Amino acid sequence: MTTDARIASLLRLHQRLEQELADALAHKSTHDSDIKKLKLRKLAIKRQMEKLRLPD
Repeated sequence: MTTDARIASLLRLHQRLEQELADALAHKSTHDSDIKKLKLRKLAIKRQMEKLRLPD
């Protein structure tokens, strides 16, 4: 997988997590720990994308 393809894949995953997070926040019954897990996964994906975008 090329770097551009990997970044595109991570971007799609990041967007999906963003939607999951929005859905979770919309439901009052969602536990704070679940929201925290989603936020941490989203942040990890963002960091991976940033790392791939940096020149070697």
